[in-house]
Amino acid sequence: MIRKKDLPDCPVSTTLSLINSKWKVFILQRLQERSWRYNELKKSIKGISQKVLTDSLRSLEADGLIKRKIFNERPPHVEYSLTTLGEELQSVLDALYIFGLYYKTTAS
Repeated sequence: MIRKKDLPDCPVSTTLSLINSKWKVFILQRLQERSWRYNELKKSIKGISQKVLTDSLRSLEADGLIKRKIFNERPPHVEYSLTTLGEELQSVLDALYIFGLYYKTTAS
């Protein structure tokens, strides 16, 4: 987790430092839909490696954007979901989506 004293002065830079890779954005996008198990996430995000997924999930969890729920079962069952803080990113991701659609239809 980034310590508050280490956060950039600019709020936009702060947000970008939390979602600083396309993979984190894709993970957050999936978690807006519902809770996901690790292998489900891996299969749903084309091209992401196991290492990058694991590192990204750990980083997002450390930053307080997602939570990991461990079920006491055999075999172990873990689900990832957004925290309340992570849900606040919905409007940011929606804006990225809307701009992407707009750009695709207007760019030459």
